[in-house]
Amino acid sequence: MSDQATCELLSEDARTKVWRWSFESGQATGMHIHGYDYIAIPISGGDFTATLDSGEVMEVKQIAGTPYQRSAGVHHNVRFVGEGTASFVEVEFLN
Repeated sequence: MSDQATCELLSEDARTKVWRWSFESGQATGMHIHGYDYIAIPISGGDFTATLDSGEVMEVKQIAGTPYQRSAGVHHNVRFVGEGTASFVEVEFLN
């Protein structure tokens, strides 16, 4: 098993990009910066950590079906620390 989560582009148009992130326990997104405001909708929920570029580690509990919103500029690595699998859909607002 790779330690890299799977990311799939589901849809793209002039206004949005829609991605699905899928994780097995221990997998992570890798450090990245969000270039756009976005909403994430957890499909299965679960326990994650978010490591910021400052080194700060935050515990994050995603709840299935409960969306959350973030602004552009977030620089982090998201790791699934729960058991089994987890996934969420992320919608980026391009303009």
